Amino acid sequence: MLTVDFDLLGLQRGDLVLDMGAGAGRHSFECFRRGAQVVSLDYGFDELPPVRDLFWAMQDSGEAPLGSLGACINGDALRLPFPDHTFDRIICSEVFEHIPDDRGAMAELHRVLRPGGVLAATVPSWMPEKLCWQLSAEYHAPLAAGGHVRIYTEAMLKDRLIDAGFLPESSHRAHALHSPYWWLKCLVGPTNDTHPLVQAYHKLLVWDIASAPALTRTTERILNPVLGKSVVVYSRRTIGGGAADATAAATRTADDTVPTDPSVAPDAIEEAAGVTV
Repeated sequence: MLTVDFDLLGLQRGDLVLDMGAGAGRHSFECFRRGAQVVSLDYGFDELPPVRDLFWAMQDSGEAPLGSLGACINGDALRLPFPDHTFDRIICSEVFEHIPDDRGAMAELHRVLRPGGVLAATVPSWMPEKLCWQLSAEYHAPLAAGGHVRIYTEAMLKDRLIDAGFLPESSHRAHALHSPYWWLKCLVGPTNDTHPLVQAYHKLLVWDIASAPALTRTTERILNPVLGKSVVVYSRRTIGGGAADATAAATRTADDTVPTDPSVAPDAIEEAAGVTV
């Protein structure tokens, strides 16, 4: 299930892409399949070995180009272990709502994205998320460990990206059919995966993702502007350093400094990665 539109991201074969907060790697795999050099970074180490294994499997099966970089790195969004201006494209999907210092994370992404590069940032959209919070206190922080810490409006996300030095260019919403699923889960308990209605709706979503029937695809496109579970904003990194780079640099100690020559980035990434292909 992809949230990002890769045409709006402007992904090109050979681009160096950071999937920040990659999780199970759904966007990483699509970038890899399209011939990009991919770095999947996640705070949770346990997420990474399966992503690495699928990178290998994709190359072995010919689904991705041989010799492409597929690196998995365990890291912190507030202290990214990369030189300035390393990446051509960055995807940050459903991450900012989990980070108390989301502005610091945006500043770090601005720092490691090359001037003119594009960031695709996705967060839960306001209305579906607001209803989830009202239906269940267990859905979000502080009761949910690692849960959502804030609710974004699209304007709020864009304003914070602008403050970090990005220029928002386009946006859309996605996954309208998933909003009722999460409302249902909140009604019966967010961790209750055995409820018959939850299981039935989950089977519907799996069928929809696997089969992509015209009826549900058309229905979702119609409903997305109102019920889309996620909002996606595509932003370009403005030319020049900006305040965000200065702020991020000030938070790093001399021991954290990494080479700033972008030409060495792929080798440096391979060396730093916990697991690579």
